[in-house]
Amino acid sequence: MNLAIVGSVAIDDIKTPSGHREHSVGGSALFAAIASSKFVDCGIVGVVGEDFPEDTVCSLRQQHIDLKGLETGKGKTFRWKGEYCDLNKAETIDTRLNVFADFCPKLPESYKDAKYLFLGNIHPQLQLDVISQSNAEIIACDTMNFWISGTPDLLEEVIKKVQILFINEDEIRMLTDKQNIFDAADEVLKKGPKLIIIKRGEYGSIAYAKDLLYFAPVYPVRNVVDPTGAGDSFAGGFLGYIVKQNKLDNQTIKQAMIYGTVTASINIESFSFDRLISTNKDEINNRVDFLKKIISVE
Repeated sequence: MNLAIVGSVAIDDIKTPSGHREHSVGGSALFAAIASSKFVDCGIVGVVGEDFPEDTVCSLRQQHIDLKGLETGKGKTFRWKGEYCDLNKAETIDTRLNVFADFCPKLPESYKDAKYLFLGNIHPQLQLDVISQSNAEIIACDTMNFWISGTPDLLEEVIKKVQILFINEDEIRMLTDKQNIFDAADEVLKKGPKLIIIKRGEYGSIAYAKDLLYFAPVYPVRNVVDPTGAGDSFAGGFLGYIVKQNKLDNQTIKQAMIYGTVTASINIESFSFDRLISTNKDEINNRVDFLKKIISVE
């Protein structure tokens, strides 16, 4: 197992223009793990409550996701209630941390030597704690505006220690006080990361490094059901491909961008991760081939 994933596990109450689902299982760790499991075996570190559904645990095991790092705390699972009037932005109605409030991630011994580590969107102090436990050669992390404004110094320390940063375009502007995202990306590269993945929602994504600038379009999804977890499933697909190839050269990064785009496109076609968990390699590869054709200039 060469990919360890640390993040939240949640039970959501979600309303979108397509409908409403209560008790929708999600969280950054699960979306990323399920997407990456389409390429490689992985393990997750997170915490759930006594109310977490057993059938979901069974489904995760069937995807060959290692659960040694998934703790069960006394109480209820982290709960989030949100609504999407605009599919590009969620409105938080209610948040209940429950067992997640006391979450102190601990890497199992077998995870400590994983070559790749993904830190989902959690408190930067927790991300730093995990980094101190890991011997990973490649560390990737995600963040959000809440941490950028609330814990900037801690986040700065995290960014110094990672090789890959996933961030959206509003967040990178906020992080650097630069309006131009390319100027902003240059500023972030000075802080330590070798690669920045800028998420742009319906406008695709950008891979930015010292010697790389690559734009990936979105896959044209006709019916977006639930955008929750899109960024995490993108990161999971991206990293799953990188881990499978076990290299981080420019060509592999470009391919990984397409695979991440595809896993995210599948994820948003259902509530929770229903579509993502049921997809297969043929469907993923067919969408990858389609994207490659529409971006080719030959």
